[in-house]
Amino acid sequence: MYLEHFGLRESPFRITPQTDFFFDGAERGATLEALTHAILHEEGIVKVSGEVGSGKTMLCRMLLERLPAHVETVFLANPSYSREDILYAMAEELKLALVSPRASRALRELQEYLVRLYGEGRRVVVLIDEAHAMPAETLEEVRLLSNLESSRHKLLQIVLFGQPELDVALARPGLRQLKDRITQNFRMRALTAAEVGRYLAFRMRAAGYRGPEVFTPAAVAKLARGASGLTRRINVLADKSLLAAFTANRHFVTPAEVQAAVSDADFPALAGAARPVARIAGGIAAGAAGILIGGLAHWWLGERPPDPPRGRGAALADQAPAVASAAVPTPAVAHAPLRAEPAALALLAREQERRIAGYAAANQSLLAERIDAGRVRLREEPDSSYGIELFFTENSDPARLERFLGRARDLVPLEDLYVIPVASGARYRIRVVYGTFPDREAAAAAARRLPPKYQREFRTELRTFAELRRAV
Repeated sequence: MYLEHFGLRESPFRITPQTDFFFDGAERGATLEALTHAILHEEGIVKVSGEVGSGKTMLCRMLLERLPAHVETVFLANPSYSREDILYAMAEELKLALVSPRASRALRELQEYLVRLYGEGRRVVVLIDEAHAMPAETLEEVRLLSNLESSRHKLLQIVLFGQPELDVALARPGLRQLKDRITQNFRMRALTAAEVGRYLAFRMRAAGYRGPEVFTPAAVAKLARGASGLTRRINVLADKSLLAAFTANRHFVTPAEVQAAVSDADFPALAGAARPVARIAGGIAAGAAGILIGGLAHWWLGERPPDPPRGRGAALADQAPAVASAAVPTPAVAHAPLRAEPAALALLAREQERRIAGYAAANQSLLAERIDAGRVRLREEPDSSYGIELFFTENSDPARLERFLGRARDLVPLEDLYVIPVASGARYRIRVVYGTFPDREAAAAAARRLPPKYQREFRTELRTFAELRRAV
């Protein structure tokens, strides 16, 4: 009902998982990268837990899309399988017709088939949703399935997705052997209020919205509290809030609309919801930091991003020795919403605005979004703030830049990447900048924590926003 009112091409807050709307903030992108690496390069069972509506199913869908073609995936969504049923369900997913009705013989047939697949260079991954609701004997069968192996390698990689009750079940003495086989644990945490704001902005723009932020800061804070930081609840409340704003013929959402949505949704309170949300959940941060470095290689397969011109000045290599972890640097300055305040417009001259607007993004949505974000940063950041210039290229092809941004969101928070078109006569060059920092020391420290791939491929330089503005 409100799509045309807000200039949207589709609903931004459906609760059905849509991979085009995957939000990689709040460590979601890092967790996906780490999960992919664990599945492709490690042995053992992987566990992902989180509250109802925290984004586990979306992560699972992204994983199914992300895994390469040589990986056969088995997705089991029925938690009521018996220990015999799960064998036949797996065989059905693999299009294997088991001959024997006896479970022991069926297991042998399944193992022989997995050995054949392994010999062909193919891997099999079993993704089990709602694992917390599985009977104990079925979970024990999962442990036995994890033991299937050739002479040297495991034949199955198993990923368990479940609510926190899964952790409780695994703590029982009867399942300690299964728990001991879990090599990686990830936990989907709730979003903080600041992350909820970025999530709302991302979903709106992914649905085609172009303009100032619809949700006011006060509305975002109220919505975050009402949703307890859970993405499914955020979607429900955001959808209802937009409908309320549409009904009132408003083009922005205030706390009044959010309150109406909260009252209508009537969500039950979560256990422990009164506690403040942790900024970084240890399970995700530790799991992702431990294995993310090794999982980045496949990101670069295919076309490289725009090549930086040679001889652009000293790289940061002399300042940044080897990177010890793949933790993504967080800009030290909190970002303002993508809304130009009138008092800040003087920082960017009208002619500069015109030159930026003259670059045609050719309907590339990510590119247009990051150009808008770069324009706002140029308007609002003080001269003394710093950004990390990743590259400055003559190649201004919108489609190529869009592909770069699509891959970049797997490595860094996309909301911290700014694309700045620089007019050069009738042509444009493109500058890509990461983050905003209060001083050179903070920017240099962040540059040393950039993903290793960026440090190898880009000759990064530190730029003040005064420099960036002058160059437009």
